[in-house]
Order: sequence, then structure tokens, then C-alpha cells
Amino acid sequence: MVEIFGFDAYAPKEIAERVEAVGVAKARLPLVSQIALGVLAGGFIGLGALYFTVVTSDATLSFAASRLLGGLTFSLGLILVIVAGAELFTGNNLLVMAWASKRISTAELLQNWTVIYLANLAGALGLVLLVFFSNHWQMNGNAVGIHAVKIATAKAAMPFWDAFLKGILCNILVCLAVWLALAGRSVVDKICAIVFPISAFVAAGFEHSIANMYFIPLGILLKDQVAVGGAETLSWFGFGANLLPVTLGNIVGGAAMVALVYFFIYQRGKAATKQEK
Repeated sequence: MVEIFGFDAYAPKEIAERVEAVGVAKARLPLVSQIALGVLAGGFIGLGALYFTVVTSDATLSFAASRLLGGLTFSLGLILVIVAGAELFTGNNLLVMAWASKRISTAELLQNWTVIYLANLAGALGLVLLVFFSNHWQMNGNAVGIHAVKIATAKAAMPFWDAFLKGILCNILVCLAVWLALAGRSVVDKICAIVFPISAFVAAGFEHSIANMYFIPLGILLKDQVAVGGAETLSWFGFGANLLPVTLGNIVGGAAMVALVYFFIYQRGKAATKQEK
């Protein structure tokens, strides 16, 4: 009798096979589905960022407590993406494994990344507008709004190479979280696998391109609503100046340092065998 449910996690080699198969399926989703699921993911990550902002706006928390709680709350975003189902650009950097195995083309890979990235942006900006016009940011005597502007100002002012390297470190952990989630057989397995890598990258202050699609635009909209020193320099140009290096860093971290490394370990021989045939 075939076992449908089990308590054993998938082994690393099995995860690699699942990542490759999932990558093929993701690359060949209908365009409308890619767009809709991408918009959802942008909103989901934004909800994690919103939760993070509310919790870390409490000035009474110690540094360590603020980073830990902020990381745990931000994990909501990827939990929603993985469990509820959505298409996230940073997680889709793992499609490189299917590309390296010659199961999807370069055009399919780049088309998926482009569509999902833009859809993530639309979803994040949509949530930004909802949050802004709902006056959610006025919570705790505008403390939430003030903190949101401070976060955005710091991100927009980050030097290029700092943002790039923090982007690499971030997506190593994000893609490992996705990798570990694919090892699980239950919702609880997946949530537990996600929380530790995601809370680690947030606590460490690494940079996530899709999260920044929420953080920085919200700060730009709020800078004239609350008084924050230095916020006058916050602009859409600063948003782009942050997004470019962070996005490039995320690609290097996820595609090169997770997907290609695991491809080399587990799938390289299979790809060579396919080519010989």
C-alpha cells in the first residue's frame, strides 16, 4: 500500500529533485496565474513587513528582543507564500536548478523572474496604499508611522555595496528556508522550517528586495505626515538606488549560492547523463 502521509522529512537529495520539478512547473505556469500569484506574494511579504514594523516600533524593547521579535513576525510573509501559495521572486531564484539541468530554457527563466518581480512590486505597492489610506500608521501616537519612515530612510541611504552584500546574505537564508520547507510533509513542518532562517536574516539586518518594495514606498508616502530627521532626503530615486543592488545581491545569494551549489552536489550527474542520451 502506498504511504500517503508520513512523518519523515524528505532527504536532501529528494529535496533537490523536488526543487527541480517545482521549478519546471513554476516556469510553465500560465501568464495570468504567474501575475496573480506574484501580486499575492508581494502583498504577503508586505504583511510580514507590516507586522515587523508594528512590533519593532516599541521603543521599550531591548535591541536583542526587538530583532528577535521582528524576525519572528516577519516570517509571516514567507509562511503565507509557501503555505497559502504564491510566487515570490526571491524564492524563484531556485528555478536556476531546473535551468542548470536543461529542463527549462534561459528565456523561460528570465520571463518568470521578470513577470514575478513586477507582479511582486504591484502587490507590495497595493498594500502600501491600503496601509497609508487606512491610517494604520497612526497607531501608538504615530509611533508606527515614525518607525516606518526611519526604516525607509536607512534603507534608501545604504551604500551600494552594503546593500548588495546584505542582499546576498538575505537570499541565501530565504532560499534555504524554501528548501527546508520542501523537506516537510505537513503545514507545521513547513512553518517550523521557515521561521528560523527568515528570523535570522531579519534579525541580522539583511536586505530583501520584495520587502523593500513595501518598506521604502511606505516611508516615502509617510515622510510628510510625521516628523523624522533626515527623511527629507527620502525619494523614489533612493528607492531605485536600494532596489538595484539588493535585487542583484538576492539573485547571487539564491541562484548561485544555493541553487547552483545544490545542483552541483545532487543533480550534476543526472544532467550530464541526459545530455549523453
